[in-house]
Amino acid sequence: MITVEELAALPLFAQVPRAELARLSEAAADIRLATGEYAAHEGDERALYVLLSGNLHILKLVDGVPKRIGERTPGMIFGEIPIIFGVPFQGSFRATEASRVMRLEPKHFHALAAAVPAVLTDVAAQANKRIGGLREIFTEPRKPRAIVVAHRDDAGSAGLRAFLTRNQVPFESTTPDAPDLAARWEGAPPAELPAWRFEDGSTLVRPHVREVAERLGLQTQPRRAEYDTVVIGAGPAGLGAAVYGASEGLCTMVVERDAPGGQAGTSSRIENYLGFPAGVSGEELARRALQQAQRLGAEIVVTREVVRLDPEERTVTFDGGDTVRGKTVVIATGVAWRRLALDGADRLLGRGLYYGASRSDAAATHGLDVHLVGAGNSAGQAALHFSGHARTVTLVVRGAALEKSMSHYLVDQIRAKSNIKVELNCQLKSVHGDQQLKGFDFVDRRSGAVEQRDSGGVFVFIGADAETAWLPDAIARDARGFVLTGDAVVKAGRWSEERDPYLLETSLPGIFACGDVRSGPVKRVAAAVGEGGMVIAFIHQFLQHTV
Repeated sequence: MITVEELAALPLFAQVPRAELARLSEAAADIRLATGEYAAHEGDERALYVLLSGNLHILKLVDGVPKRIGERTPGMIFGEIPIIFGVPFQGSFRATEASRVMRLEPKHFHALAAAVPAVLTDVAAQANKRIGGLREIFTEPRKPRAIVVAHRDDAGSAGLRAFLTRNQVPFESTTPDAPDLAARWEGAPPAELPAWRFEDGSTLVRPHVREVAERLGLQTQPRRAEYDTVVIGAGPAGLGAAVYGASEGLCTMVVERDAPGGQAGTSSRIENYLGFPAGVSGEELARRALQQAQRLGAEIVVTREVVRLDPEERTVTFDGGDTVRGKTVVIATGVAWRRLALDGADRLLGRGLYYGASRSDAAATHGLDVHLVGAGNSAGQAALHFSGHARTVTLVVRGAALEKSMSHYLVDQIRAKSNIKVELNCQLKSVHGDQQLKGFDFVDRRSGAVEQRDSGGVFVFIGADAETAWLPDAIARDARGFVLTGDAVVKAGRWSEERDPYLLETSLPGIFACGDVRSGPVKRVAAAVGEGGMVIAFIHQFLQHTV
């Protein structure tokens, strides 16, 4: 408990009467921090703090990397901007040595401010002064960590650019014939493209995505040989498992072949996710979940594909042959967009033909006539987002009505957009273009008539499949390849243990599945996140009885 004498010695409370200090002593929290612990995290709800002893560094995530923007020494306050302006914390406060801080909740601060207006005046003045420094950080142009020179029709560099965007890495892109190339790229670029140049001046030509990830400091190798749980896949379910696992003391590692967020990470807008009344993009949801998981201590390994799972040892083998063992394993690989079975589709992939669409894809459609194939919520969300950039957006739909497969709120919003068109009872027949998609043919499913359309881009949302062929045969799956768990394993005659399987446990004890890869009718982001948290509870039970 903080004494009245200690409070009276603080500059902020120099003019506070002793009776008010006594009330403050009863209300204030007395928090002790070890080196490396946080008094407050970026995004935390508002409160006012005073550093009593020790030292704190102020860290802010800039382009996914913690950047030190200040410090606090004894007697100084922090949380003045949140408490005055009613916003969450704009930075994190980490102890650099054993420290002691006082925390005052908003209701107690406002009661004190009403009794002693000088306190409010002092805190408001410090908030106004320090928000100027934050304004400089927010308005400072983002410094790119890499620049790429590539031909416009280079599909490989398009995939790498998408990878960096989803991993929150700032970069610039240009072409060899750009008029400002000399100003952006020192010297002549290599004859072979694409070429990437990084902050340290190094250059890579036609690099593999893992080479770029390593050059930019992203984690591509596990730091241990064994973990309490190895999570395969960093979609909503995998990140949910990472957050709950790490927060509950499990040594947790997540491996992802691409970028965190999974299929949901490519969603331009999720309107019905709990807690986001204005909706949230898949990229933003993935960004927050990734930061949360890493802050809690989970390892996130990217650009590594799992090629084998040993059912006996629970050993996970990565591409490249290196292995890691998990006391438990969570399969959270989600689903992949179903591909078009059309001639030329593979050739034009990334060159005007895309599967799914992220928020960052919209800018490239500015002024174009684009087409979205599909009638689910993902297609509807993308159509609404693209309508703010493209000249026209056309939904190409196999069925007779959007209402059969799309949420009512999306249908209403689509009908209200003048530049969104809907072509019902239609199906793609072929795509056209040599180095870049130019257009496509589609069939009217009622009359059989074929019509050709020019297009500035085709984005495909025609359902998704589980990619589970790499799993050992001992892990039971349904006819469509989705993983069976819990009671479904027993009904399939694939459970041999005396105990019943846990709800999310596969046919192999200690190996679990959650999210969209699991057999079941519910395929929702919120359900996947919930299962990610739930699977950790079952892992605790499993480890308690077997390890």
